[in-house]
Amino acid sequence: MDNSSKVIQTLNFYLSEHPSIVGFRWSDTQRWGSTWCFLITAITIYIITSLFLHLLLTLLLRHTKPVPLGPLPALHYLTVSIVSTIIFFGILFSTVVEIKETRWFWHRSKTPLQWLLCFPLGTRPSGRVFFWSYIFYLSRFLHMFITFFVILRRRKLVFFQLFYHCISTFMSFLWLEFSQSFQVLAILFTTLAYSVMYGYRFWTAFGLRGACFFPVVLNFQMVLLGCNIVCHVGVLLLHFFNGGCNGIGAWVFNSILNGAILLLFVNFYVRAYLGKRKKINGVNKEADANKLKSN
Repeated sequence: MDNSSKVIQTLNFYLSEHPSIVGFRWSDTQRWGSTWCFLITAITIYIITSLFLHLLLTLLLRHTKPVPLGPLPALHYLTVSIVSTIIFFGILFSTVVEIKETRWFWHRSKTPLQWLLCFPLGTRPSGRVFFWSYIFYLSRFLHMFITFFVILRRRKLVFFQLFYHCISTFMSFLWLEFSQSFQVLAILFTTLAYSVMYGYRFWTAFGLRGACFFPVVLNFQMVLLGCNIVCHVGVLLLHFFNGGCNGIGAWVFNSILNGAILLLFVNFYVRAYLGKRKKINGVNKEADANKLKSN
């Protein structure tokens, strides 16, 4: 057996076959952060802390420079990128194993893509993919620190950022609580995007060249959002024409929240490109004016 096969087997064990992963069960008595009380309290503390920190810096440090954070934000970006990459490969390996183990049960009534979009009715939040869904839920609290970094460095509280972190944490909780359909693909799309985005932020945090890569990140996110919309249509079709999907009530609420996030992101996307185009036009006009003066 060559080294590459050994590496793949080792990764497969630790990402999909470990007893803690196979035997996972979502329970409000056994899992940290699995109660509604914890979720609401954590989100409330996050909002209050963000508002208080923003107000405190506005009143006390109005005319001073941003609070120096050193390499802390860059290390945070690196951590988020690594965690997202691990979750991506973890749920990918686990999904492949789950499909192999349960395909015999589907017969000809379901394909792997249908299972990814639509969990059968009665699905319980246990096993491999729900373990990684739980890890993804916990990682949402790690993302919240980004808001504090922005407030400390820029003295700015971004509503979209505050809204996004609250809603995404709430949605990831719903995925587990109601064994919601479509969460496997949603986690794959999201963690892939996070791996690229925060890897890019880590790269640029040290002053390395990355301006040309910014449009790539935005376009990458837009493509993933487009895939997300197409998959949501697939969930609806499977629910109405293939016997129903598990957790469809939570999915509908999730879709409404996703729509709000999509509108805010598209607004940011358009503003970013319009701002960049205006800047380019301004530079070109200035260059033309300088040429006329020189002539």
